[in-house]
Amino acid sequence: MALENSLAAFRLAAEAGADGIELDVHSTSDGHFVVHHDPALPGAGPIGGLTLAQIRKRRLSNGEAIPVLEEAMEVAGQLRIWVEVKALDPAHDSRLVQLLSQADGFDRCAVHSFDHRIIRRLASRHPGLRCGALLAAYLLDPVRELERTGAAVLWQEWNLVDQGLVDRVHETGRAIIAWTVDEPAELSRLAAMGIDGLCTNVPDAALRALGRRG
Repeated sequence: MALENSLAAFRLAAEAGADGIELDVHSTSDGHFVVHHDPALPGAGPIGGLTLAQIRKRRLSNGEAIPVLEEAMEVAGQLRIWVEVKALDPAHDSRLVQLLSQADGFDRCAVHSFDHRIIRRLASRHPGLRCGALLAAYLLDPVRELERTGAAVLWQEWNLVDQGLVDRVHETGRAIIAWTVDEPAELSRLAAMGIDGLCTNVPDAALRALGRRG
């Protein structure tokens, strides 16, 4: 298994037949978008307080440079790209949206976040951008939260997905994606519910569960 958020991982996903890639981004102090899970780099500090030049001096544990969003998009080719926005200075909103629009005018790119303030901001200012709300809790009214944020997709932690939630989201014309599920039995259970997407580290197994390979 390749290192998460590395170009090697994105290449491997394409080779495995995945529909798309999911990655994490943080905005730098000078308006670039670094693909990295954690908000800080060991020994360097928070990404939001660093310039791209400073970040480029660092290396991932696999020896690669820490990628920027443009590099990940290039490696993804024609795959779909789901961008989890970890942190985003409002001053950099337009630049992020401009980058994502280059992938067939938003046809292949979407954003999602645990910070629903970011999603509400992007959805209200850029109606063509497909937005998703991440949840690690089963809300009493998750659809209401989607409405409040302007999100078209619910990203729900996999173990909190049930048939009632899938049906409720679908009734409103929205989609639901389960994250991050790797066990074959759980992949099959979720696929049987009519889930719209499976975020996973094992794309081969996910595609088999969805009846689209093997």
